[in-house]
Amino acid sequence: MSSALVIVDVQQGMFGLSLPLYRSKEVVERIAGPIGRARAERIPIFHVQHAGGPGHPLAKGSPGWLPHPAVAPAPGEPIIEKRRHSAFHDTDFHARLKERGIVRLIIAGMQTEMCVDSTCRHAVTLGYCVVLVSDAHSTFDSTVLPATSIIAHHNQTLGDGFAVLCAAADIRFGAD
Repeated sequence: MSSALVIVDVQQGMFGLSLPLYRSKEVVERIAGPIGRARAERIPIFHVQHAGGPGHPLAKGSPGWLPHPAVAPAPGEPIIEKRRHSAFHDTDFHARLKERGIVRLIIAGMQTEMCVDSTCRHAVTLGYCVVLVSDAHSTFDSTVLPATSIIAHHNQTLGDGFAVLCAAADIRFGAD
């Protein structure tokens, strides 16, 4: 089964906001692990980059729009620019994956209940096998729930029919 690693919205604008991103340093380090293994094994890596409008923390062209340096794309790694929550909505992402024969997506990134969730669910509707890196996505506390509960809820919900859950340290590409 041909796999790709998908890194969603790990951009500088997600860090240093008035609300702290839950375990941001740990999560970035966990994302870096599968990136390194994917590069070593020549597994395609797609970086999804949200292009927010003017004044948005991820506004295109702003410092916040840039990828976090610890997980930035290497030369030649595709970047999918999006304006909606799902990496597939109004982008050529699906076509790029189909061109390469990709059928399995390993997904990590930001923001758990928004772009990570939307991308996982959209991928399933398009027929992809989805692996969610259960300890390599994060979010912020909301007015209703702390980030830990949001992450746990989404791991449980997405793991119940949308995605296979796997810890970052256990991601393997060679077993496709």
